[in-house]
Amino acid sequence: MSKKLVSVLVIMLVIVTFAFSQAATERITPRIGIISAMENEIRVLLDNAKIDHVENYGGQDFHVGTLCGKDVVIVQAGIGKVLAASGAATMLNRYNISTVIFTGIAGGVGDKTRVLDIVVGTDLLQHDFGMVTHDGFVWNATGSMRCYSDDNLVDMAYDAAVEKLGAEHVFKGTIVTGDQFIASDWYVSELQTKFDAVACEMEGAAVATVCDQYSTPFVVIRAMSDKADGLAEETYINMADIAANNSSAIVMAMLKKM
Repeated sequence: MSKKLVSVLVIMLVIVTFAFSQAATERITPRIGIISAMENEIRVLLDNAKIDHVENYGGQDFHVGTLCGKDVVIVQAGIGKVLAASGAATMLNRYNISTVIFTGIAGGVGDKTRVLDIVVGTDLLQHDFGMVTHDGFVWNATGSMRCYSDDNLVDMAYDAAVEKLGAEHVFKGTIVTGDQFIASDWYVSELQTKFDAVACEMEGAAVATVCDQYSTPFVVIRAMSDKADGLAEETYINMADIAANNSSAIVMAMLKKM
């Protein structure tokens, strides 16, 4: 075997060894997982992060790096329960995730919340899990068990939001999830009456369920882009980006205290 060939093989072995070592280190390093549904919900986070590299799994880009001095993985999982659950499960399988934070926008439920207010989810459930009968939709409480956010993370998120916006604009409470954009005065009233919900959205309970399965602490932070009523679509168009930026600001303020 020529010396040149030996040198090439040694270089290749070093490169492969380094790649495996880097991959192993990445799996070992504890990271905070940050998940959102839409591009505008992670834009500010990515702009402020130092991203080392991006890995694509199942069509979802996982941005690996640091944000506010913390090791993080950030993913825009996509809209709806299926994509949210897929993103959460992939993240928890591929990385050493110590904590999951879901950030984004939602519809306010009830009279207390206003557009651009923040809701930190203490518990989450699916409002559209059930059976359609001759008498209408019957919700299945057994199939959609409440998932409870980590108390410490809830308190940290709440305190960070209060510092940014003031206590009158921050709420803790139940967030309900379904694969529908709610723009109905009647239905939003049902969500308040049946579930005592404070906000409604399309991903939170799915991510919460996956985190429960993996025994990973989580919290869901939502900024109100609308009131989920008859004017929801128009309000959403005008306020979604501002609300998304508010939620991102809360996440960064929270990270600085972690």
